[in-house]
Amino acid sequence: MSVRYGEVRAVLLDLDGTMLDTAPELAGAAADMLSELGLEPVPFASVREFIGKGAAHLVRCTLQASLGRSPDERRVGDGLESFFVHYEKRNGRDAAVYPGTREGLTALRAAGFGLACVTNKPARFTAPLLERVGLAGFFSATISGDTLARKKPWPDPLLAACKLLGVPPAQALMIGDSANDARAARAAGCPVLLVPYGYLEGATVQDIDCDGIVDSVLHAAGLLNIQS
Repeated sequence: MSVRYGEVRAVLLDLDGTMLDTAPELAGAAADMLSELGLEPVPFASVREFIGKGAAHLVRCTLQASLGRSPDERRVGDGLESFFVHYEKRNGRDAAVYPGTREGLTALRAAGFGLACVTNKPARFTAPLLERVGLAGFFSATISGDTLARKKPWPDPLLAACKLLGVPPAQALMIGDSANDARAARAAGCPVLLVPYGYLEGATVQDIDCDGIVDSVLHAAGLLNIQS
């Protein structure tokens, strides 16, 4: 699939690693969790690579890195409970809006595109985070990791966002930062652009099946406005 920019009517945007750098507070909450559970710390660079597939994946991988073996389900459950408590205290405190994000959203909204945030972050954290960083007002729809039974890389969240925005998937451009976003977009039938600076889980963005790489949300907005 290639992006037919003139046909795009809506834009779906991933949150962590695409619009916001939340790695410091996610890694901080993971460190707090390990400390509470009496486990060895894990380097920030390692935890950063666990971001992108939801909190349960982040916790499981962090525990495995600390323990040196796969954690049992009881320990994962305890870790997830602890992580959520600590992350709630940190959520939005150290998050940084990536350059070009706010400007890009402003341009897209001014041009009349429907906007949706589609993230694997639990809803209890998504709305407060968007509010705290001043991005909530841009979005007509928000789909979180627990809004539906299945999250990205399943297509369900993207399809739900398209339905809420009233556009067919082929006219909804996904902007993300990882293979998770690209796979979800491909499965949903949405064109997809990726930014190169996000949470790639050790991969390189050039190796991910997508329709193009953009420097920022503003760069993507420029492509749409030029061709629309």
